[in-house]
Amino acid sequence: MFQPKLSVITIVYNNIADIERTMLSVLEQTYPDIEYIIVDGLSTDGTLDVIKKYRDRLGKFISEKDAGIYDAMNKGLTVAAGDYVLFMNSGDEIYAADTVAKVFATANDADIYYGETEMIDASGRSLGQRRHQAPENFTWRDFKYGMSISHQAIYIKRSLTGPFDRRYHLSADIDWILRAAKKAKKIVNVHQYVARYLVGGMSKKRHRQSLVERFKIMRQYYGLMPTLFNHFVIAFHLGWYWVRHKRTND
Repeated sequence: MFQPKLSVITIVYNNIADIERTMLSVLEQTYPDIEYIIVDGLSTDGTLDVIKKYRDRLGKFISEKDAGIYDAMNKGLTVAAGDYVLFMNSGDEIYAADTVAKVFATANDADIYYGETEMIDASGRSLGQRRHQAPENFTWRDFKYGMSISHQAIYIKRSLTGPFDRRYHLSADIDWILRAAKKAKKIVNVHQYVARYLVGGMSKKRHRQSLVERFKIMRQYYGLMPTLFNHFVIAFHLGWYWVRHKRTND
């Protein structure tokens, strides 16, 4: 029976409202071999008190100042010992208690497993499936029209990963996934929801900076002219999505 070790990494800073919900989604998994790593940025709002309630169930726990989101995520990667890694940051959740077990039961020894993401609001209410539907057969080329798989919904073999590129402050996860996907030989779509994503993160609050970084990353992987063309396609589909969404609400 294929049962690799999974390192789940959660980064958090001053998020007492959501951290316990995220932690329980990991700690209550039925899968037997999960190393849970929490990287805290030296929270001051009571988040640390919540984490310490479950300290004996954590694989590793770091609480110290960091230089931003991707510095914290790199700290988690550095100490991870699992065969696969999954980032489930504060506010997000693994979809159900048996999700990890179902993911690894799908196929043996894939380089990457991925699935769908459900969006939720601050109260935990479902907002439906992510606008970018996961591609049926994912390759590194599939991000040319946007990040079609969220980082919460992708399990990557740790041997394929490297550190997040800290030149990017909001979109380094796109570059990180693309680098791993270019090396991957076997990528498996598990055809199920695997994560719940809390909308309204930093990339939404600093949307323009996020878009600039994404353009630079896509230009690096796909070339300048294809990236310009693909952004026209993205803009068209986004506009059509909002038109349809408005009609539905009307």
